[in-house]
Amino acid sequence: MFADALAWLLDAANWTGPKSIPVRVGVHLLYCLGAVLGAAAIAVPLGLFVGHTGRGGVVLVGGSNALRALPTLGLVTFLYLVAGGGTSGVLIGLVVLAIPPILAGTYAGIQDVDRGVVDAARGMGMTGAQRLWRVEVPNALPLLLGGLRNATLQVVATASVAAYVGIETLGRPLLDGLRVLDYGQFVGGAILIALLAVLLDVLLAVLGRLVVPTGLRVSARTARGPSRRRRRVEPVLVDSGGSTA
Repeated sequence: MFADALAWLLDAANWTGPKSIPVRVGVHLLYCLGAVLGAAAIAVPLGLFVGHTGRGGVVLVGGSNALRALPTLGLVTFLYLVAGGGTSGVLIGLVVLAIPPILAGTYAGIQDVDRGVVDAARGMGMTGAQRLWRVEVPNALPLLLGGLRNATLQVVATASVAAYVGIETLGRPLLDGLRVLDYGQFVGGAILIALLAVLLDVLLAVLGRLVVPTGLRVSARTARGPSRRRRRVEPVLVDSGGSTA
């Protein structure tokens, strides 16, 4: 089976034309990017507001769990039919499915910030907005980016269902392979989806190392080094210039 999958991947006929592997990878990436950015535009501000103010936490958790319970294929198909065909219904469905992990990561990141650090910032005379952007958000970045990575992986996997409504994503080799019992094509498509997910996860991991404040990484290495029994990583204050204190 894997030999057949390799043969399908190496077949030059599958790398040219309007339904080639590169075209399908591009369409798949386009839907994933649109869904994750759309979900982040909704979930990040909402998570920051609820985490910072403490208002609506119960509703947020309940709504997030309800969205997680929605069936992927059913939701995408329903929105596709409601939108009268086209791509907007599929994209909205993927956005809805990407919101819960980003929302949970953002909210949990803000809530996880040491209250002592927040109180210290308040004692320094920082306003609510300054505490949010200079203290809470920098300390919440690891969990926030973790939610973004989880959402990206879920969207990469679930975007394949768009092939059920005629969109040429990487789900098309899966459907075509099952229809004609060509398991080499089926496994080849699954391999492409897995590789795409791994690549995007690595890129987001690199992005996380670039944007997470240095103090948080230093604290994490210190916690793992001399005293492994110390499991908690202390948050840090970040001044207006982006340095740590």
